[in-house]
Amino acid sequence: MRFDRSDGVFCHVTSLPGPHGIGDLGDGAAAFLSFLDEAGVDYWQVCPLGPTIGAAGESPYQSPSAFAGNPLLIDLESLVDDGWLKTDDLDPVPAFPTDRVDYEAVREYKLPLLRAAFDRFESAADPTSTEAFDAFREREPWVSEYALFRALSAARPEDTWVEWPEPLRTRDPDALAAAREEHAEEIRYHEFCQWTFDRQWAALREHAAEAGVEVVGDVPIYVALDSADVWANPEAFRLDEGNRPAAVAGVPPNAGDDGQRWGNPVYDWERLAEDDYGWWMDRFRRLFELADVARLDHFLGFVRYWAIPADADDPAAGEWHDGPGRALFEAVEREFGEAPFIAEDLGFEDARMDDLMAEFGFPGMRVPQYANWTESGNPYQPMHFPESVVGYTSTHDTDTWVGYYEDLGPEQRDALHYNLGYGGDRPIEWAILEEVWGSEAIIAMTTVQDLLGLGSDARFNEPGTVDGNWEWRVERDALSDDLAGRLRELGEFHVR
Repeated sequence: MRFDRSDGVFCHVTSLPGPHGIGDLGDGAAAFLSFLDEAGVDYWQVCPLGPTIGAAGESPYQSPSAFAGNPLLIDLESLVDDGWLKTDDLDPVPAFPTDRVDYEAVREYKLPLLRAAFDRFESAADPTSTEAFDAFREREPWVSEYALFRALSAARPEDTWVEWPEPLRTRDPDALAAAREEHAEEIRYHEFCQWTFDRQWAALREHAAEAGVEVVGDVPIYVALDSADVWANPEAFRLDEGNRPAAVAGVPPNAGDDGQRWGNPVYDWERLAEDDYGWWMDRFRRLFELADVARLDHFLGFVRYWAIPADADDPAAGEWHDGPGRALFEAVEREFGEAPFIAEDLGFEDARMDDLMAEFGFPGMRVPQYANWTESGNPYQPMHFPESVVGYTSTHDTDTWVGYYEDLGPEQRDALHYNLGYGGDRPIEWAILEEVWGSEAIIAMTTVQDLLGLGSDARFNEPGTVDGNWEWRVERDALSDDLAGRLRELGEFHVR
């Protein structure tokens, strides 16, 4: 895939402004797209759009589905326009904070309203809406499995599916049929939420296209163990006879650390190859319904992956195994043509990975916060970015640029000033923006936090921690015409 020299802004949907405690697919998203349009920006990057759960710290990277949308992102005012809620139903709106997401408060407010909308749809939907709902269920076969999974999970809130009774855990056909009958209304409710999300997201994509903005989605290489993905597709993963994980993902120990045991089940790549990676083709097909471009997280795992026996706690007990490599992406090209992927290759050096990225034209990533500013030619210094990368000022997993800068020691800070030609004549965040935008990187990307010059208190996620992540939100007034104009000028000056 060949990208043009361009630029983008990262802001997950939950971080958008809006009246109901969380960014959603309504007016706040439309206002953000208008900001990007005015700024002349080409890409809007988001995290995975799937449902989140409190037990996983609301991480969009530990979702119960790689296919579903997050119902908390549904715009309630659009449901009023549909006739499935009344304006009075939304009152009183709690005094939600506008600078962060209180997920439990949002659930307490929004989920009963989604139930009410579903009930009104069931009792009063016109034939056109009913036909559209049925067509969605027919077109998206994953939705019935996801809805059943969520219904069964709700009936057993203390258990993961690995702890369900054996007939359900191992997907006995009679047990599944009985469960579908017992939980029919709950299943249909979850299907309705997914249809509603799908319609609203499709409308937002149309708005983005009109603004000349393409959406960059995100594909975590692994899925959560407690997910519809693993439960409904056991043949795609390395599970034992009882459908429990035989091996889990992680990374091996390196100098100075003990490695990591992530706990996600690893794929059975040999079995997946037998049907030309059918599960992955389904996943990519859904992805391309939701996004124009996708970042492939932990790209190394497609080349080689660290598999730890499920009964071992020590990451050192794992072994390297070969991933599918070019065979998977050849299957993608047969199915979809050229695939618009960005490869997350941070922190690892592997010649086979580099060759695979070069063969298929996937740009890698560079983040200047990883740079050693005293080292001549350091590859994370923007002046050394090659054309074949996406250059970021920050990512969802790093500190903000200002937070990073404030934590730098004197030697690194002095070297940074030298490399950037920085003399305190402008805000430090614009110094790095100018450097990344002026680099050879094919795409230059920043975050809303960096555009606003915010410190560590606006950090979106700190890996290895649970509390306080994924909460930050932007105030609507912060997305000013002046800021959009300055970003437009930056892009025009550097021919992006």
